[in-house]
Amino acid sequence: MTDVYYAYTFATAGWMLLQSIPLLTSPTMIITMLSPEVRETTPLEDYLSRSLGIAVIVIGVLTVLLTGSIPLTSSFADPAADHLQDPAAPYALPTLVITGGYHAAVSFFCYMMWNETGNFGFGVSTIAGSVLASMAVWCVLFAGSDSRISRKTGADKRTSGFPFKNVEADKKRAGKKAL
Repeated sequence: MTDVYYAYTFATAGWMLLQSIPLLTSPTMIITMLSPEVRETTPLEDYLSRSLGIAVIVIGVLTVLLTGSIPLTSSFADPAADHLQDPAAPYALPTLVITGGYHAAVSFFCYMMWNETGNFGFGVSTIAGSVLASMAVWCVLFAGSDSRISRKTGADKRTSGFPFKNVEADKKRAGKKAL
């Protein structure tokens, strides 16, 4: 389960880095794509583009650090430990929820723009954002549930046999009581 958790945090950082590269390297190209006339950027546009690119990179790095994917302590704990409940990463769950909401919001925005313009870039961003938002939801729901898995049977302890009875489990339980 932690593989998906690590994949999500590093994919989020990678996607944010990929989005920030055009903002940092070529604000003129972005202004040219957004504006009907070709012109040079103003100092304000240049500043805003580059500062937004730096902010997106910082958010990606903070995601990796706050979720505990890179340990910030000098001692190494058990790598199989549950990272969502790990005291070394107390902000893991809030970070996952916030970045998942970010990906969902950006994906929704890109989907609306893709419907309006038909631009291929918006379609790709919709798919990437949806995948990352889905991974975040999966991590929030399931990546922290190791404590509810039985060590003996491997079954989830939270399940019940409400609509159907588990006859085999009842037989085993009755056999243990007879002993």
